[in-house]
Amino acid sequence: MDSSLQIELVPCLRDNYAYLLHDTSSGVTGIVDPGEVEPVVAALESKGYKLDYILNTHHHGDHTGGNLGLKRHYNAKVVGPKVDKDRIPGIDIPLSDESWKFGNHELKAIFTPGHTVGHVCYYFPEAKAVFTGDTLFSAGCGRVFEGSMDQMWSSLSTLSLLPEDTKAYVGHEYTASNVKFALTVEPNNQTLVSYKHVVEKLRQKGQPTIPTTIGQENSFNPFLRPFVEEVRKSMKLSATADNVEVFAAIRHAKDKF
Repeated sequence: MDSSLQIELVPCLRDNYAYLLHDTSSGVTGIVDPGEVEPVVAALESKGYKLDYILNTHHHGDHTGGNLGLKRHYNAKVVGPKVDKDRIPGIDIPLSDESWKFGNHELKAIFTPGHTVGHVCYYFPEAKAVFTGDTLFSAGCGRVFEGSMDQMWSSLSTLSLLPEDTKAYVGHEYTASNVKFALTVEPNNQTLVSYKHVVEKLRQKGQPTIPTTIGQENSFNPFLRPFVEEVRKSMKLSATADNVEVFAAIRHAKDKF
């Protein structure tokens, strides 16, 4: 990873992750999806940083709850999805499917509707990092609340095509429960079986399972694998079913899990 972009995980609320970003080459600092104020302030003060930007992937309160307090405290600018600009507290810079400069780093806002109609993910190509909010989780994906199954599958497909060594920083620590479900869909996936043991050890120590990587997720995340024969058989769907149909079946199964 490009050492000039430092990334630090900041736990918020019950199981949310915000991410502190610091570009050492420019001194610019940001926070991705601050669900609350206090943990972010503590992280900033421990480093001696001033906050320049707040980056929101979507409008839900557990990702934007800290916006206004942090904006007031640091006079920071709020960056968020253009489609949802009316629902992002304090938004200054709306983005969607476009590039923007975070310090000396190119940031690509990737429009990923499905979980919400305006969701975006933030991709830093040089640093090989993507912040996926509630679109992609490790071994899982977000619920489809506002968009369609077609949109969500398209959004996940877009993320799956990023370079395989891209680190994915997701919005929640849902990995253990996601892996349990994933094993019901693809029980013979040995990469997934091995990952289950890794996740269990990390959680037993109270450690995060994040970041994951795009390559890792492509190898075992059922929501990225609707074209796989075993996944289709688990969903009782034939080889002629399209990927959206299979994806929707997996998502409905997970909703009831």
